[in-house]
Amino acid sequence: MDAAQQEATARARELQRSWYGEPLGALFRRLIDDLGLNQARLAAVLGLSAPMLSQLMSGQRAKIGNPAVVQRVQALQELAGQVADGSTSAGEATERMEEIKKSQGGSVLTNTGQTSTTGGAPTVRRVVREIQSLLRSVAAAGDIIDAADSLAPAHPELAEFLRVYGAGRTADAVAHYEGHQN
Repeated sequence: MDAAQQEATARARELQRSWYGEPLGALFRRLIDDLGLNQARLAAVLGLSAPMLSQLMSGQRAKIGNPAVVQRVQALQELAGQVADGSTSAGEATERMEEIKKSQGGSVLTNTGQTSTTGGAPTVRRVVREIQSLLRSVAAAGDIIDAADSLAPAHPELAEFLRVYGAGRTADAVAHYEGHQN
């Protein structure tokens, strides 16, 4: 990739961050991880071609042009949260994904009010996802890794925390969290 392509990709990811709250690559990878999908299945549920999903994830394309697809992304984010907090089972999630796939959506994002109302303490996965979201809302993964590298000589535990939660996979962050309880 030449310098112009790298600059265009960086610009597209920044636009994605401003439009969607984070680069679509990070958002889609989290949905893939949390909902047990692969890229082809995620593309099918969203109503995108696999090449279009790949272009959005890599930053070759910045914007989702179809408002119905944007609404399906939002619905999948809500569903992933429900799976993470245990209020929706894997089987129920599969059924809901089929409903989401069939939904036509509209031109305006709406809050469907389907947030979890389960009582009690949040699950480990939910806590980890909140930490990841907070870190990723502040900086891109590359910047977080750079910060971790700067901190590593004097504060190795803090550097590890930044790497695991700021740029790592949710499953690794859950294992890290569970390993540090006690």
